[in-house]
Amino acid sequence: MRLVYIIGLLALCLGALLKPTVSQATHVRAGEITTRRLPGSSLTYLITLTAYYDESPKGRDASLSARDNPICFGDGTSEVVLRSGRTFINGNTSSVNSYTVIHTYAGPGAYVIGAQIVNRNEGTLNLPPAADSDDISFYVSTTILINAALQVNSTPVMLNPPLDSARVGQKFCHNPAAFDVDGDSLAYRLYQPQQGFINSCRSRIIPAYLDPTQFSSAREDGGTPDTFTIDPVTGDLCWDAPGQAGQFNFAFIIEEWRNGVLIGEIIRDMQLTVVDQPNKRPLIAGAEICVEAGTLIQQAITATDPDGQRVIIRGYGGPFNINSDGLPLPADLRIPPEYARLINGGVSLAQPATVTFSWQTNCNQAREEPYDITLKVNDVPPGRGTVSLVSFATLRIRLYAPSVKNLTARPTATVAGRAIQLNWTAYSCGRIVNTGAGLDTTKLIVYRKEGCTTVDIQPCVTGLDPSFGYQQIASIPYTATSYVDTSALRRGVSYSYRIVARNPGIGNNGGLSVASTEACLELPLLAPVMTQVTVDSTDTQRGRITVRWTRPIGLTPGDLGAPYQYRLQRATGLAGTDFVNIATINTTLQAGVADTVYIDRGSSVSALNTTANAYRYRVEFYYTGTNGQFTRLDVTDPASSVRLAATPSQRQVALSWQANTPWSNDNRTHDIYRSRSGPTGPFNKIAEVRVQGPQTYVFTDTGNDTFLADGNTSRILTADSSYCYRVMTRGQYADPKLAGLAPIENYSQVLCATPSDTTKPCAPQLRLDSLNCANLSSESLCGQVSFTNKLRWTLTTGPTCDPNVVGYKLYYGRYSQDTPAVLASIPAPTTTFDHTNLTTVAGCYYVTAVSRSGVESLPSNRVCNDACPAFVLPNVFTPNGDGKNDLFVPLACPRFVESVALIVFNRYGSKVYEGTSPTLAWNGKTTNGADLPTGLYYYQVSVRYAVLDRDAAPQVLKGWVQILREGVSMR
Repeated sequence: MRLVYIIGLLALCLGALLKPTVSQATHVRAGEITTRRLPGSSLTYLITLTAYYDESPKGRDASLSARDNPICFGDGTSEVVLRSGRTFINGNTSSVNSYTVIHTYAGPGAYVIGAQIVNRNEGTLNLPPAADSDDISFYVSTTILINAALQVNSTPVMLNPPLDSARVGQKFCHNPAAFDVDGDSLAYRLYQPQQGFINSCRSRIIPAYLDPTQFSSAREDGGTPDTFTIDPVTGDLCWDAPGQAGQFNFAFIIEEWRNGVLIGEIIRDMQLTVVDQPNKRPLIAGAEICVEAGTLIQQAITATDPDGQRVIIRGYGGPFNINSDGLPLPADLRIPPEYARLINGGVSLAQPATVTFSWQTNCNQAREEPYDITLKVNDVPPGRGTVSLVSFATLRIRLYAPSVKNLTARPTATVAGRAIQLNWTAYSCGRIVNTGAGLDTTKLIVYRKEGCTTVDIQPCVTGLDPSFGYQQIASIPYTATSYVDTSALRRGVSYSYRIVARNPGIGNNGGLSVASTEACLELPLLAPVMTQVTVDSTDTQRGRITVRWTRPIGLTPGDLGAPYQYRLQRATGLAGTDFVNIATINTTLQAGVADTVYIDRGSSVSALNTTANAYRYRVEFYYTGTNGQFTRLDVTDPASSVRLAATPSQRQVALSWQANTPWSNDNRTHDIYRSRSGPTGPFNKIAEVRVQGPQTYVFTDTGNDTFLADGNTSRILTADSSYCYRVMTRGQYADPKLAGLAPIENYSQVLCATPSDTTKPCAPQLRLDSLNCANLSSESLCGQVSFTNKLRWTLTTGPTCDPNVVGYKLYYGRYSQDTPAVLASIPAPTTTFDHTNLTTVAGCYYVTAVSRSGVESLPSNRVCNDACPAFVLPNVFTPNGDGKNDLFVPLACPRFVESVALIVFNRYGSKVYEGTSPTLAWNGKTTNGADLPTGLYYYQVSVRYAVLDRDAAPQVLKGWVQILREGVSMR
């Protein structure tokens, strides 16, 4: 959503009263508002209104007299701002008036800053009515977003003044040469000129504004339709082509984006004069270049003129550090320390005309967004009366931070084990930036991947694309020239390294450098290699695991100093790191000595619980150093035992297993063993499973035996038996130098499991002793307040049902709309239940059967009982206090009444009583408690009954009742 829509609901300075200072036509040609936040903790902004005036004899006085102008700040306040500068440009035919003010905002938000100049130029053709266009005010606005994340932010500035002319039938283009010192992304879109309301901060699009294409006939090349467009990326605004001489106004918006968020918009309103003459516009070519920061750019720019006339080439853009009025940019908007130059620019040149864009770049200027240099050429027609025409092009410069140079890698060792040391030349482009939230410095990001493969990294592409496979392993200060990598390095594996510099900056300035060249290294195999960790015995106290390894590959007995030593270490868990030494084996590496196998039985201090735990092993290798002491050379990659897990289900057991080893068990056949006799066996192989990857180390035992060489043990698995399993894995090293080692086979621990049985019983058949309302007399259930529902059911059977029923669950819902909830659990063989102490017989029931395995059947049939309501009223009562017939109550034996609402009217239709109660007992008084006289009264009674339907409508009874009081005559 565009920011202009976001702020559309904000208040626009409705209370300001702004007095115009000029009453005649002001001859303003164009203008815009720019802002920049000043350093510090307060939300203080420098706001500048830039207005371009026509300095013709008719407009000079208006320009000179515009000494002040009102500015609305978008927060409900405004101020009349004195002119801060007046500069003549474009051969003194135009002037730039500047109005600058400092304003502090109270807090974060989106603010629309606006300013109006009372009158536009007269005779503007597309601002109807053209003859009176000077009665329309000139209005521009800028939207800024203030929040903590943006820190210091400046809007872009427009460095190319909008003062060019066009010719009928020729394409005209304008480029504002917008420059954002923060490196934010800019996007462009067309808009329409606005007008302000006198004495107000409000504005609107000028009614009946006419698009310039309504004044076109055809494009410059003769084609149709004619166009009026703006390039959203470069900002080239082009009209192809004007078809009528005259004066035209149009506007466009420059959007400012940071990290995908729209943070501001500037509107430029400008005027164009179109002439009808034979002069043809000159042509100029742009270019795109990409260079490393620190490069001296010398780019030739060539322009031509179809009429062979002399031309003047100019350049606009941030690297020139020159504002649109030709004066230096403010210090905080400059790109220090070097200025770009356009050699031979700004002077009249004969054909062919060539200038040179020269810029000695430096590290501080590197950024993610390109620098756009707007190139402008205008012809120099001979004699007077012919208007100079212009063309534009863009020189786009991508300036990236240099790479880290001369990266190398070599093997080394640390106390923690094997390592690779990286070295490089000191980085030449480090910097420290105050981002507004503190100091930020250049960091060097170290990346690594396994394998040394050619990656085609283009010179202008920064960072490292994730598709290259590199992972970040460190972020270090840019002053460093070395780094030691000790993280999870494996012998015999090649590692590729690259470094990328991350340069700090505000907005999109700074960014990543291109990646360094690759440094690749393969660690030599000077350590033993683990080859087996297999569980021999599964026990909580006396488990046993056999561990095997090789002698150091690549090391012969004459290398280093003898004797040598292995130190076997163990940790608990598949990924355990709490390694403790469990065995020390001295060796001379002579042939025939069994020095690379160890059977781990635990110890009295540390029992080996292979039932509950997996275990992980590694071997440290030592040689005798020059001082006669054992010195560690290296350590193996750890290898764990195979850990088996089981998940019982309906008459089957699902197995899964895993191991954490330096070799791979993928793409190998694993053997599954089962015992029906307990954890000590005997075990039969029942399946061979080909596993592909970590998610395929699974097997489901349904009772079948698919390996028959050791006998067929196929049989249905039952919930009454326990079955024990173990798995043997096969593996191989991926490294070709280790692939020839003997097949790596390892057994898991023994694990026992019992299948479940989810077969359901058949659903019972339920009966309910219910009331027969038709057979009830008026005295039935008279005075009864407690009721009982009697339920009976029968268990049904079937070939697919579990007959082992141990109980029943009875469900009850008071209303037919209710979801019944458990009322009672009844053990078998009982098949009856009396639901007692009910206030009404209304309710619904169903019953389920429960098997020995705890599986519940489907619900039985649903049975319901309903109440038999009864409620009859008398037509006379005598509320005279004699204790006889003093209350208006139902006749004997009302049934299942929940509540009664009574309304009483006198003979004239006036309500005299209204009340609600669980039962009806009216004493003949008014609602206010006054006795009613003897007479005839009419009533309406609404009775709600305790029936099955929660939403049942009340019974409404209407009738009359006679009140008789002693000593009162009747009329």
